Amino acid sequence: MRHNDEVSSAALTPPPELLARYEPVIGLEVHVQLATNTKIFCACPTGFGAPPNTNVCPVCLGLPGALPVLNRAAVEMAMQAALALNCQIGPFSRFARKNYFYPDLPKGYQISQYDQPLAEHGHVDISIEGLKKRIGVTRVHLEDDAGKSLHEGFRDSDRHTYVDLNRSGTPLIEIVTDPDMRSSDEAYAFLTELKQVLQYIEVSSCDMEKGHLRCDANVSVRPRGQKELGTKAEVKNLNSFHFLKLALDYEIGRQIALIESGGRVAQETRLYDADTGETVGMRSKEHAHDYRYFPEPDLLPLRIGDDWQARVRAQMPELPASRRARFVESYGLREYDAEVLTQTRDMSEYFEKAADASGDPRAAAHWVMGDLAAALNAESKEIAQSPVTAERLGELVALISKGEISGKMAKEVFAKMFSSGESARTIVEREGLRQISDAGALAAIVEQVLKANPKQVEQYRAGKTQVLGFLVGQIMKASRGQANPAAANQLLKDRLG
Repeated sequence: MRHNDEVSSAALTPPPELLARYEPVIGLEVHVQLATNTKIFCACPTGFGAPPNTNVCPVCLGLPGALPVLNRAAVEMAMQAALALNCQIGPFSRFARKNYFYPDLPKGYQISQYDQPLAEHGHVDISIEGLKKRIGVTRVHLEDDAGKSLHEGFRDSDRHTYVDLNRSGTPLIEIVTDPDMRSSDEAYAFLTELKQVLQYIEVSSCDMEKGHLRCDANVSVRPRGQKELGTKAEVKNLNSFHFLKLALDYEIGRQIALIESGGRVAQETRLYDADTGETVGMRSKEHAHDYRYFPEPDLLPLRIGDDWQARVRAQMPELPASRRARFVESYGLREYDAEVLTQTRDMSEYFEKAADASGDPRAAAHWVMGDLAAALNAESKEIAQSPVTAERLGELVALISKGEISGKMAKEVFAKMFSSGESARTIVEREGLRQISDAGALAAIVEQVLKANPKQVEQYRAGKTQVLGFLVGQIMKASRGQANPAAANQLLKDRLG
């Protein structure tokens, strides 16, 4: 027998006309592990994959008498993230103890920021099908991570839970959004943009498989036109962007079905089960007072002056949105191409160097997104691992633009560049692949082809002009692909008169 806040799975896909009557309201809480070498309050390393319980010390184990010392690098990375998210960094923030019991929380509390966070009032701009929308960022604050409970993978996992405390004390920022998202697509777009920004400024790898980016979603629904928010549920265990979207769609459908069947939505924490595609109740949702927050007595308040903030801001790279706009304006790229070329900081910097070396940014963009991307994908390599440097790819494009090699020859040259790492000019000179554009040299080849193909010459002069393509092909064959196709075409037409 089900409670009044549960409905059958069959009822969880409301018809479109019913979905249209409700408006989802979504806010996200994103935990991001900062890319520091050591933990936030001690000198233990943060590297992933160490044997269990080896990267620990009295501080991150919460042993009596051990005192935390704040990691300056973590603070500066958090400041960079806040600035990239257009937040206002407060001159004064402080840490608090968030008290709760869990086996992988050795201190019995988490050190976080509560009433006075590092930064507030930011925003992230997203685009959905060409439409722009601004998502507010409520706050960005620092905290330490808990350990990890392991519930499976051991012979006695049916009876025992194992705890690995290597992650305990790892520096995190929590990014809390305003409840501004109205669909799973918007939440997906927000996370995608957020991940790209954080990777650009290199404050986190955002590797979800390693737990470097974790997301919880607060979801409610309300009749369209109603201003009052509905009762929200927090959905946890969203370990991929794909699962986030599936979980949100399921939860939206579940809440609508509950309301339509006369039930009520309970304020609770729910887990997403990727195997069943459902969210399941975990516990009633806690309020802030349940954690008994109080100021951390072992840490001084954090003061960030204008000078410190200015130094951090000066170290910031150009952000993706700004770089996309500049590529369109300065290089004349299509918006789609600019978006592809700025997906990662490495790719955008590679393209810019190639474009500058080539003198033809659009052609350089074509090669980066086309032949280079295909070659890298075939060998499962990132662009930073490319055996063809950006400058050498630009040189290849320049050789095409100057008419020294043809586009077809360039593909052959590029393949040799990718396998050997050599420059385009080195390969062209060594293998005699320079394009023949000299009128005298081409004229001799044209005469040779015309003498060898009298039948096609007569057909052309009789009006069957499509045989011109055959004759150009014969010229390319006779020149081993080195004849300038446009010049050869014109010479043929002039000779055939």
